[in-house]
Amino acid sequence: MDLEKADGRAHGGGEGCLVTAIRIPVRIVVLVLVVPVRMVWDALVVTGRWLNDALFRPLGRALLWLGRAVFVWPFVGLWRYVLTPLGRATVWLGRMLFVVPAVWLYRWVLTPIGHGLVWLGNVLVVVPAVFLYRYVLTPLGHAVMWVLRGVGLVLAALGAGAYAVVAWLVRYLVVVPAVWLYTWVLTPLGHAIAWCARGVVWTVSMIVTGIGMALYWTTRVLFELPALALWRWVLVPVGRVLAVIGREILDALGHAWRIAGHLSLAVGRFLGTLFRWIFVEPVRWVYRSVLTPVGHAVRDAVLRPAARAARSVGRATRQALASARDSVRQARADVRMMLFGEPRQPQLADRREPPGRETRTLGSSTTALTKD
Repeated sequence: MDLEKADGRAHGGGEGCLVTAIRIPVRIVVLVLVVPVRMVWDALVVTGRWLNDALFRPLGRALLWLGRAVFVWPFVGLWRYVLTPLGRATVWLGRMLFVVPAVWLYRWVLTPIGHGLVWLGNVLVVVPAVFLYRYVLTPLGHAVMWVLRGVGLVLAALGAGAYAVVAWLVRYLVVVPAVWLYTWVLTPLGHAIAWCARGVVWTVSMIVTGIGMALYWTTRVLFELPALALWRWVLVPVGRVLAVIGREILDALGHAWRIAGHLSLAVGRFLGTLFRWIFVEPVRWVYRSVLTPVGHAVRDAVLRPAARAARSVGRATRQALASARDSVRQARADVRMMLFGEPRQPQLADRREPPGRETRTLGSSTTALTKD
């Protein structure tokens, strides 16, 4: 009842008997079908999380570490301790063998030779060429331009006269007859042809319009009106019914999925509690009541005395090794002294520093005249 009230509030209240008749069976069937699927899904989710935490993540970290140890670290060591020093040595060797000699050759050989060639080219080529351009070619070019300017003026005058004569002949021999022909012959003939063409186009358009109207009404009667009736009286009602069924199926799937989730959670909690009371709690009781006291007893009775004995043995061994090292060091010093004699003691160097000033008294003086 509460579920039906909630559904009624969600869909706005007034629903027909068809919706109510469809809703209850659909929800029952969907609930029966969805509950096993949801429980299997929740079991797979829990199994996947456990596998991810207990297997896949540690395995991935181990594979990542192994990949770094096998692929990354050798290449890093090769790059850092082999290729980088080799590259630096190669760069230094190339610089000493090629760059420094090339710079020296460019600075002290090629640069002076280039400056000399530039000065020589300037003296032998540029200065004579400038002299020839300024004092020979420039006056000659000015004279040639003056002559050509005079010839151009004469030719321009002759061309203007010829152009005027040709323009007059073209106007009265070509333009005037062409204008008369266009005005009094071609224009009336074009108007007559255009009037005939308009009549032909009007006739053809009327024929095409009549044929189009006939085809339009034939198509409307034979195809459009039956298709409209099929859409309005068959497809739309069927579509509405299918939409209601689909909406109810979707709502039923949502409700069934949520209810199955609650059922799966309850089953999971029951199984978890059962597993805890059957397996975890006995193991915990055994660990806390049996293994922990036994472990403490073993630790106090066996491990700690063994550790103290091991520390005592290690301390005695270190002391013996230290005594042996001191004995060997002393014997080596004695042998060196017997073979080479006493080692020479270092002598303090005379720094020749001035002595400190004495304390002034009543019987002494610091002046040059009264100094003792």
